[in-house]
Amino acid sequence: MTNDVSIIVTLSIIIFISPYISRVIKIPTTPVEIVLGTVMGYFHFLGENHLFELIAEVGFFYLMFLAGTEVNLKLLLSLDRKIKSLGMIYLSLLYLFSFFIVKLFDFDTIFTVFLPLISVGLIITLYKEFDKDTKWLNLSMQVGVLGELVSIIALTVTGAVLNHGLGVKLYETLGLLIIFLVVLAIIFKLFRVLFWWYPEFKTYLIPLYSDKDEKDIRLSMALFFLMIAVMLLLDLEIAFGAFIAGVFIATFFEHHHELPHKLSTFGFGFLVPIFFVYTGSTFELQYLTEEGLVLQALLITFSMILVRVLASVSFYKSLSFKELILFALSHSMPLTLLVAIAALGYHSNKITQFEYFAFILASLFEVIIVTISIKAVAVYGKKVIR
Repeated sequence: MTNDVSIIVTLSIIIFISPYISRVIKIPTTPVEIVLGTVMGYFHFLGENHLFELIAEVGFFYLMFLAGTEVNLKLLLSLDRKIKSLGMIYLSLLYLFSFFIVKLFDFDTIFTVFLPLISVGLIITLYKEFDKDTKWLNLSMQVGVLGELVSIIALTVTGAVLNHGLGVKLYETLGLLIIFLVVLAIIFKLFRVLFWWYPEFKTYLIPLYSDKDEKDIRLSMALFFLMIAVMLLLDLEIAFGAFIAGVFIATFFEHHHELPHKLSTFGFGFLVPIFFVYTGSTFELQYLTEEGLVLQALLITFSMILVRVLASVSFYKSLSFKELILFALSHSMPLTLLVAIAALGYHSNKITQFEYFAFILASLFEVIIVTISIKAVAVYGKKVIR
């Protein structure tokens, strides 16, 4: 069987069986896809292939686009002032404690950006286990959206530093990024005014109910690729542009409640799994025997959980001790962003292959350890109450 055929068949099987394996072992589908990608890569069913890598890259950009659809700027700006203030204190403490951890364990400086990453992708899955009125989980989601926005900006700035170094080119790129953000803010403001005066224009662009031409999907894809083109033209981080496209959809077309679900269904049913399987295939299984790799991954996992537990004291007046622990744990699974920024650092030669593998392994450890820990803490709390 040729390499191309082998990759296509293997991808088809992994994409199909991953949800069933996930249901049996009771962990999210994403780590299952990464592990299966690693195993199939080890047995040479997933070899190097330019098209495979290209589609995986598109899958990553689409993942960032879906992350953006979770950020409604109008809802974010309307958050209670106290939550926003405490949220910013929490995020600041995350970066502060991460800096100290990096110095304590003598990590590379770039780890200061890696350790505080927050992604709400797996936080959403917790709503399947807990009631929608669970206080700590709702607060986790609200602060998580703010944290993901900060993480994406950090990812963009880090990408600029990795690509251009600390020189004139970097300052030019950062200046261009600032100008882009200012123009973007003006555009968002103009659209807000436009849709305020002409609300029917929203439903004209994206009908409230699905139509045979799927205008909602077409507009979403147009924005997605348009922002990628703009990022390429400006030589800025493409992932950031994809994220902004998602934010635009979430902010201005919230009337179509099913749209994020439709976009997510397509993404997590096709493109996104290919990215995770590809990521897994880049992890060389034989490196598990490399001296210190598992220990390094566990150290990263412990560090990421620790900084969140320490930073969660920001909400000590709002949450009980048990709720603080659950809040901190829920933010300790930034799998998608951690894998993404690790790949960025590795391909930019900023982190070694050993460190890259340690981060991939840590992302898996986090999901498993945190998922089990959340259930354990929640169950223990109920037993104590009884």
